[in-house]
Amino acid sequence: MSVLCKVSRFLTNSLNKNAFKTINDVRFFQTATKQAKSMNIVKMSVIGASVGVLVGAGYSVNKISKDRKNFTNEGTQVEIETIKSLPSIKPSRKVVYPGDNSGLKLTLFQYQTCPFCCKVRVFLDYHGISYDVVEVDPVLRDEIKWSSYRKVPILLAKVNEGYQPLNDSTMIISVLGSILEDKYKKIEDIVKYYPNIFFHDENGKFKQEIVNKYFLMYQNTLPAGKSMDYIVEERKWRKWADDVLVHVLSPNVYRTASEAHQAFSWFSEVGRWEEYFPTWERLLMVNVGAYAMWLISKRLKKRHHLKEDVRQSLYDEVNYWLEGIRVRGGEFMGGTDPDFSDLAVYGILKSIEGCNAFKDLLDNTKIGVWFTAMQEKVDSQHGQQYVKY
Repeated sequence: MSVLCKVSRFLTNSLNKNAFKTINDVRFFQTATKQAKSMNIVKMSVIGASVGVLVGAGYSVNKISKDRKNFTNEGTQVEIETIKSLPSIKPSRKVVYPGDNSGLKLTLFQYQTCPFCCKVRVFLDYHGISYDVVEVDPVLRDEIKWSSYRKVPILLAKVNEGYQPLNDSTMIISVLGSILEDKYKKIEDIVKYYPNIFFHDENGKFKQEIVNKYFLMYQNTLPAGKSMDYIVEERKWRKWADDVLVHVLSPNVYRTASEAHQAFSWFSEVGRWEEYFPTWERLLMVNVGAYAMWLISKRLKKRHHLKEDVRQSLYDEVNYWLEGIRVRGGEFMGGTDPDFSDLAVYGILKSIEGCNAFKDLLDNTKIGVWFTAMQEKVDSQHGQQYVKY
């Protein structure tokens, strides 16, 4: 028994010593680990701070450089220069009118359902002017990489020195309208009246705007049958179409996720995306585009101060347009025939023709009568009679 007690006492002492040593080893390891972690945290903090300083400095330098450039450019006017050759991009399709005698050779870079692109197409179709179409991928936009202007529409017009780019739908229509008034005018000369000007707006945001884009260059001679009051009124409605009407579209077209997907599916169909783009690209445009626009539409609703029920804002603006026509006393804002404002509003509304928002618009306003009459005028190239060639 005494032997057993001694053995037991020995084992106990040995275990206690080993346990104490183990505890000390663990404590040492923990301390060393904490020290290593502390050193790592310090190093990471220093590195993070350094990166932050560098990024911040880079941002500051870039912002200062940009602000200086903006300050230097403010108030300056820049003309859109011609390019020597047509970009080597095969047209998606050609729109040919056998009766076209305008002499214009045009290529339109566009999205099929972009309201601003629709405005340009409606103007060309109404006047029976032939043109090539390049359908641009709205996500990747590879087709317009040749241009510093990263929006659509872009219209390239063949001129003596190469090709004259025309940017912004309203400016495009004003340039072409000026040309159609006088066959001796040249596009490269007329475009000089529409320079870009750089400025800061009332909120301090740096912008660029095209000067005179709502003006046709009549060269001090008004068109027959048009007074100055009429021309001023026409400009007012063209500006309303760009500044007000177009901004109620997106929150209505993409009002819900399902409506956004329906709209993009229609865009794919009418824009023939399956024919022009690879499958993966088309699916990306439909699914990612629909989801993105659904999210963006919520911000646009707030930015443009639309009503909680955005449909009511759409109905209100269309009724405002119809009331304007009623006051003028004709079938169109232009009277018996469409004018530039009719064509602009028709083009903008045509861009949503296959969407749920447009169907609701037909059901809840009287826009259908005017829209159908416009469609008949445009489809018959009624405007060919006004082309002075």
